[in-house]
Amino acid sequence: MDIPRILDLPKLLAAKSYFLFGPRQTGKTFMIRRQFPKAKYYNLHETDTFLKFNQSPHRLRQELTSKDKLVIMDEIQKLPLLLDEIQVMIDDQNVRFLLTGSSARALKRKGLNLLGGRARTKRLHPLCFRELGQQFNLVTALDRGLLPSLYFSDSPYEDLQAYVGTYLKEEVAAEAVVRNLPAFSRFLTVAALCNGQMLNYSKIASDAQVPKSTVQEYFHILRDTLLGDDLPAWRRTEKRKPLTTAKFYFFDIGIVRHLQRRRHLQEGSPEFGEAFESYVYHELKTYCDYQGVPDLAYWRSTSDFEVDFILNDCTAIEVKAKTNVSDRDLRGLRALQEERLLKHAVVVSLETHPRRVGEIQILPWQEFLAWLWEGAYS
Repeated sequence: MDIPRILDLPKLLAAKSYFLFGPRQTGKTFMIRRQFPKAKYYNLHETDTFLKFNQSPHRLRQELTSKDKLVIMDEIQKLPLLLDEIQVMIDDQNVRFLLTGSSARALKRKGLNLLGGRARTKRLHPLCFRELGQQFNLVTALDRGLLPSLYFSDSPYEDLQAYVGTYLKEEVAAEAVVRNLPAFSRFLTVAALCNGQMLNYSKIASDAQVPKSTVQEYFHILRDTLLGDDLPAWRRTEKRKPLTTAKFYFFDIGIVRHLQRRRHLQEGSPEFGEAFESYVYHELKTYCDYQGVPDLAYWRSTSDFEVDFILNDCTAIEVKAKTNVSDRDLRGLRALQEERLLKHAVVVSLETHPRRVGEIQILPWQEFLAWLWEGAYS
């Protein structure tokens, strides 16, 4: 399906060269070919292209002409040595580059500085509500995830199996030089079961039957390959002492559910509530990265008051997969409101009509997302 993406790459590249990172099948190649049909394009996944530049990196300079003002290099992490040539062309020939990749790990491992500030970085996420529009279905999104090839698949569970088996457990492990593939596979399952929870390396190590140091390294791999991110704790409260341990979220709820060995999601189940919260995280994280909003966190006090998300020190967001939000569901928001630190307090829910309880907005999830993407809460 040809879904227009929110990222406006031509506008970004008018100012500077860019790295565009994102996990496999987020749609990087499709998007750049759609937005730049006439640009000079190289794909380092192609064996002949890789071998050509691996043997003679300077051929890139030889092949470009004065008409080539934009050059796209797909999967740059496969050949980091090309960055030296690219840096020269940015400096001497005023060429703009769009460099895509599914991981910055290989670049970091070689100590490269990502062109020393000559290129900015953007990240492409799976599809979001605003991009899909009328084609968005909540249950489908929560069950199979929002990678384009999986969301529109006629055999989503088979495709999820292929994605997890081929990409996560083989390519990621190979890139990260993981020597014990069964241990990494066990870790992925345990980490998925802890999705959206505070990181407890010791417990995960015990459940995955690997050393704690190995678990910490595996999480570094997931971060570097953009398969997940930490959600830091928000620490500004004074009346109630906040916890400081981060949570961890995978990049796509469909991948999480497959690693958890779950499928055929049922509305109203505990699994539905977990998936719904992870989906709202995905929308918030995508919004922050695309709009340049710097801060997303969660808050939990030592006395067990909790709010799911704090957006840009401005809005407290609680997620409830309920058609009738009760007074008890507002405890965390009310506790946080006592500090008078935030402008908005919102419950994202399955209710069909918006309402207000004191200073707290209770919104249908569709309405919340519409207001989010309009910038109302950041």
